[in-house]
Amino acid sequence: MKPDAKAHTAPVVPVAPSRGRLRPLGLDEVRITGGFWAGRREVNATATLDHCREWVDRVGWTGNFTAPVEARRGREFADSDVYKLLEAMTWAGVGFDPVTEAIAAAQEPDGYLNTHFGRPGQQPRYSDLEWGHELYCYGHLIQAGVAQIRTRGEGELAKIARRAADHVCAAFGPGGVEGVCGHPEIETALVELARATGEQRYLDQAALFVDRRGRGTLADGEFGRAYYQDDIPVRQATVLRGHAVRALYLAAGAVDVAVETGDEQLLAAVVRQWEATVARRTYLTGGMGSHHRDESFGDDFVLPPDRAYSETCAAVASVMLSWRLLLATGEPRFADLAERTLFNVVATSPSADGRSFFYANTLHRRRRGTVPAPDAESPRAESGLRAPWFAVSCCPTNVARTLALLPTYLATTDDGGVQLHQYADAEISVGAAGLSVRTDYPSGGTVTVRVTRAPDHPWTLSLRVPAWAAGAEATLVDTDGTRRAVTPGTATVTRVFRPGDEIRLELPVAPRWIVPDPRVDAVRGTVAVQRGPLVYCAESVDLPDGRDVDTVRVDPAAEPVDGPDGTVVVPGELAEPPTRAWPYQPLDRAGVPAAEERGIALVPYNSWANRGPSTMRVWLPTTPR
Repeated sequence: MKPDAKAHTAPVVPVAPSRGRLRPLGLDEVRITGGFWAGRREVNATATLDHCREWVDRVGWTGNFTAPVEARRGREFADSDVYKLLEAMTWAGVGFDPVTEAIAAAQEPDGYLNTHFGRPGQQPRYSDLEWGHELYCYGHLIQAGVAQIRTRGEGELAKIARRAADHVCAAFGPGGVEGVCGHPEIETALVELARATGEQRYLDQAALFVDRRGRGTLADGEFGRAYYQDDIPVRQATVLRGHAVRALYLAAGAVDVAVETGDEQLLAAVVRQWEATVARRTYLTGGMGSHHRDESFGDDFVLPPDRAYSETCAAVASVMLSWRLLLATGEPRFADLAERTLFNVVATSPSADGRSFFYANTLHRRRRGTVPAPDAESPRAESGLRAPWFAVSCCPTNVARTLALLPTYLATTDDGGVQLHQYADAEISVGAAGLSVRTDYPSGGTVTVRVTRAPDHPWTLSLRVPAWAAGAEATLVDTDGTRRAVTPGTATVTRVFRPGDEIRLELPVAPRWIVPDPRVDAVRGTVAVQRGPLVYCAESVDLPDGRDVDTVRVDPAAEPVDGPDGTVVVPGELAEPPTRAWPYQPLDRAGVPAAEERGIALVPYNSWANRGPSTMRVWLPTTPR
């Protein structure tokens, strides 16, 4: 805001660009006070963080920093999940000091730090850049260190991170190893450390890693170099490809480098890739990645619902990328995708009690899963129900850190005013301005913003009108009761505000049918239901007599309607196909099996599998005409 905005050189945020269209607001400026996200954050703080801490101790990943080589446990990247948990706990204001002390003791004098490489009896340092994840682990360590700098000042964790970053610059800088990590992540971490410390060498190293990528420095493996984005230079790529989490982390790092160096060409390249990926390689939920075997994006429009991988970590990375693009450009379309992904993938992963998780997020579950053992690691993507922990448990800690810092995604400021991007009950303080937000979103569509404090000059309050509101009327109600229709994008009010002034945004959250692009072969001829930002699904626990969701047929000729307890009811029928010796038959309209007509209850996708084993589907076949 102008000119009463306070100087804010150290915002309590995970991303603090020195330039760009918008400035993020920190945990010291935005407080979520109620509603959907407050509930999720409460569970995260009171259950998920402790749960993750118990498990990283139980499976020995924290012990790796003090254990002898032969006793090391977990995958080569297990260190990273300790670091992500450290970051989550730091944002949440929870101490983790004994583990920090163990990490400090494990760090080599030159700054090298990894429990899987470099010690007697282990592979040498940086001998497996394709799969070793050493630089990836540093990235999560550095992000945890930045969290400490921004929340408490530079303590021991931040010093460990800086020593590691200095080592990386020495080892991989000019004249050093001319390579990159098989799993991008360090790029965005180094940029953030540069922002937090003012040290140019960290930004230079991040830019060097981005420019090296795509030049074949990594060995060609069974998935090809595209798997780790080493096939095409970042500036030349036209779409995100390969391993989804890797691709999204790399794109986020490239945006950070572009913003800090003023590289408009690099920024434009990432925007181009984001646009193509959203248009052709993204699920209705916002999920990304349709291949199980290599956790990768498929080709354009290859989005099978029953084989959707849609990894939770890819959703977290997608939100990270969208947020950076929003800050750089100010364009609300990036907040639209972040909202879709937060509500329908990030919020879907943890169970209601915050102690079990989905690693992959299918859109069609054909068989009822079995309840995972509460005291055993599960295969990462094979559980039909959420599992308490995985052999690869990147997702629980990623969800934990995302929910811990969620308030930083709600609002921004610039020289002209304040912008609201995500909606939740919240108190916002920006310099001389204060705002109180009240809403029942996403259940309801009314967002009321009350000015609690204001400067004595004109400024602009901006509210995002979500893209999902297209085709229905959204209304902005001014303090004096004046109403005006607003369209998807940004609704603004500019004036000298006074304490007590209220602006109300009314969004049309009625349920509606969604049809897929006909090029998505896997769901041609089906429909889905979305209500506001929430995607809905049919779940077998809501069907009579143990019927399966694959018997559901819906009739899109009639509109879906709101049902009780947050459900949506759609007109449809349950039809059991006949059993045949050969599954392919001539078309015979008279032979369509009799169906039981009924109203079919759908539930928010993010709530499925909280009531025991079930089958589920988002895309629903239609009734024969």
